[in-house]
Amino acid sequence: MTTPTPRADGKVPHHRAEGPATAPPLLLAPSLGTSTALWDKVAPELSVTHRVVRWDLPGHGRSPAALIGPGATVADLAALVLALADSLGLDRFSYAGVSLGGAVGLHLAVHHPERIDRLAVVCSSAHFNGPGPWRERAAKVRAEGLDELARGAHARWFTPGFTVPALVEDHRTADSGAYAACCDALAAFDIRELLPRIVAPTLLVAGREDPATPPAHLREIADAVPGAALVEIPGASHLAPAERPEAVLAALRAHLGGDAGLGMEVRRQVLGDAHVDRAQERQSPFTARFQDFISRYAWGEIWTDPTLSRRERSMITLTALVAHGHYDELAMHVRAARRNGLSPEEIGAVLLQTAVYCGVPAANSAFAVAQRVLAEEEAAS
Repeated sequence: MTTPTPRADGKVPHHRAEGPATAPPLLLAPSLGTSTALWDKVAPELSVTHRVVRWDLPGHGRSPAALIGPGATVADLAALVLALADSLGLDRFSYAGVSLGGAVGLHLAVHHPERIDRLAVVCSSAHFNGPGPWRERAAKVRAEGLDELARGAHARWFTPGFTVPALVEDHRTADSGAYAACCDALAAFDIRELLPRIVAPTLLVAGREDPATPPAHLREIADAVPGAALVEIPGASHLAPAERPEAVLAALRAHLGGDAGLGMEVRRQVLGDAHVDRAQERQSPFTARFQDFISRYAWGEIWTDPTLSRRERSMITLTALVAHGHYDELAMHVRAARRNGLSPEEIGAVLLQTAVYCGVPAANSAFAVAQRVLAEEEAAS
């Protein structure tokens, strides 16, 4: 359910809320030059499990330009977010932001750790390549407006051949003074030395084709923030939530919790980090929804059902894979069975049972696969 909101009263940014009022709160922040529309393909899905609140930067979308002025800082924008959260009665919330919105999230996580539950920083950075280019852009916008800059927005924001006209129009119609003030904030922002102070579980999402904040910028944050995770999205440039929404949604669902988050944890426990990391690296926009489905359904619901132990589930899984001849999957689940406590002798007994009910040829192939996997594990130990 979406809650209509009136125009901002000049004290807090314009915002829109979606999802159950009693669900965990999640604030979604835009990038410079965009509006709440940046999250149009992601927010409705997240609102199934969260109280999603999208907000507009000053002078963007429906937020008043007067919320900030020349010489603004990211700290000023963070103060607006806290004022918004306070007005909604949110003492603690999760936060995801793109570019400038992500910088605001980093500031909040460093300076107001008691307010941030989980943090996701999307196509952003702990610094934006020094103040010079941003000061020049601010001066140009103050002198000439945004028309010329907006005409080149699609090249800065998206991969070749892709665009979202509504977002480009948001850029063109933003208030030039407020836009320039946001450029001032980016010019002054450099939080690299403070990143180790972040304690909130943190996800970094990078667009592999992003020229503005390339993956190296997100990797720098991931290396500095204790326990942070990094996801790179192929085929995405700077505005990944608009260009590759399904991949961004899958990453956020896994990070923010619920069945997908629990499922990813169980998946790693059963299959191992190396296997899951390889699967994540191979993920594409085409496979993102399937990976999310697997995490939520197979691992988040079935494998977490306490009716059967993981040992018992491994035995059942081995048998089913033999019955259907899925020998590549069988190799993976032989390794999983060992993690779940089955001995080589017990795995052999399961496969012997399959010879009776699935057929000798199937069991013969299964024994060959299992023997190879067990030999590899013994050699590696």
